[in-house]
Amino acid sequence: MAILGEMIIGAHSVRGAGTEVFGFNPATREDLQPGFGQATGDDVERACALASEAFDPYRALPLEQRAAFLEMVAEEILAIGPELIERAQLETGLPQARLEGERMRTVTQLRLFAKVVRDGYFMDATIDSALPERAPPRPDLRLRKIGLGPVVVFGASNFPLAFSVAGGDTASALAAGCPVVVKAHSAHPGTSELVGRAVQRAVKASGLPEGVFSMLFGDGRTVGQQLVSHPAIKAVGFTGSRQGGLALLRTAAARPEPIPVYAEMSSVNPVFLLPAAVQTGGATLAQGFVDSLTLGVGQFCTNPGLVFALAGAELDAFVTASAQALRAKGAGTMLTAGIHDAYTKGVTAFNAVDGLQLVAQGTTEGNGCAAQAALYVCDAATYMGNPALEDEVFGPCAVLVRFTDAAQLLQAAEHLHGQLTVTVHAREGDLDLAAKLLPIVERKAGRVLFNGFPTGVEVAHAMVHGGPFPATSDSRTTSVGASAIDRFLRPVCYQNVPGSLLQEALRDDNPLGLSRLQDGTLQVGGGK
Repeated sequence: MAILGEMIIGAHSVRGAGTEVFGFNPATREDLQPGFGQATGDDVERACALASEAFDPYRALPLEQRAAFLEMVAEEILAIGPELIERAQLETGLPQARLEGERMRTVTQLRLFAKVVRDGYFMDATIDSALPERAPPRPDLRLRKIGLGPVVVFGASNFPLAFSVAGGDTASALAAGCPVVVKAHSAHPGTSELVGRAVQRAVKASGLPEGVFSMLFGDGRTVGQQLVSHPAIKAVGFTGSRQGGLALLRTAAARPEPIPVYAEMSSVNPVFLLPAAVQTGGATLAQGFVDSLTLGVGQFCTNPGLVFALAGAELDAFVTASAQALRAKGAGTMLTAGIHDAYTKGVTAFNAVDGLQLVAQGTTEGNGCAAQAALYVCDAATYMGNPALEDEVFGPCAVLVRFTDAAQLLQAAEHLHGQLTVTVHAREGDLDLAAKLLPIVERKAGRVLFNGFPTGVEVAHAMVHGGPFPATSDSRTTSVGASAIDRFLRPVCYQNVPGSLLQEALRDDNPLGLSRLQDGTLQVGGGK
């Protein structure tokens, strides 16, 4: 499948205008062909207008047709074959196995949301029957959730498939009945075009309105802002920097009609090593930590960048083992020159902090945008006196903080910013301290995990990939898991609406076989 450097606006392929942007091979620092033109204001207007036109007919489709469309997108992505992985490797420097796993994750997300749509529970169908004899009488009330409207999705730099053109934000928005306009990321334009064409083929084969999907290229400060400002757009999905996310929030809030921005922004994902766990974990715990820290060259949003533990001989042994494991890690290629430069600046800034000791680095082997892993150690006073040590350095860099006692560790936990994850390593002797820690960290994170490491986000119904600010812009939501659909839905109450006009989910005969709340009692349906 040829990569032509074209955008997708509904059923059409469009060549952008202005200065061309090229894909970039971070391993060699060379540009990749072809060039990609950027969207104009007219392109933005056309994509948004088509999405607006598509919204009502798309959301009105039978659930089965919507679900089958999501499954077809998955099949079209798989049908691209090795070419998708090869292009993604060139544009990201990521290994084949990682990208093949990410492709399957993307497909799994689409299939999960197809099941969510078929089940129909996402609509939260609720019925309060009329009570005409009551004084005053109660009308017939019925509730279901519907899509917000067209959604803009910003592709992420660090996941060219799973958080990009057909990634979780796109899948959950389409599942909710919302057309999607993607602002593809400039770090992997060729990969984005291949996936965008797969979605376009699925739209056509499914007989859907063409405006269900479009994909544009362009700078976030221009095209991105134009998309978020467009009155047809009703919500935004974003994964990226705090600076970028906050800029979109400001734009969305300043509109005549403000809209929600679901932005995943920054997280250092603290790891708490409690004493008995450190004593019994030994070198195995250290190796697990270093493997998680350096996975994907530290470019996972759940990368463990901060470690809290109580000082002592056992912790010293852990630090020694971690340093030894880290020194064996080769320098890895980062995704873009910009990410590499930012990582280098972050490490340089850490090197200048008084009281922060660099205890180990990875090897210096590597070409292009190669980054050395780094582990720093400091005491509690240094950490508490330098708020910047809690800021994310995107890459394989972590700070371990030694505390003198449990009270000091709990105090530091209270001062944490919002996080995507908090990890606790605890054994039987740690459970009293863990019981005090858990209520604190569950206020700080969207996912709390014990005796593991945070890299790796399962695509499942119970998963939460979100958290309090600045991890995300809205702590009530998740961008991974079945509940991600809730971001793009809103409730509507139907009062005394004639039965013939009601959507199937709210009809008395329950043709979809849904489990519904009826007059305050859960009625379990058989499903379809």
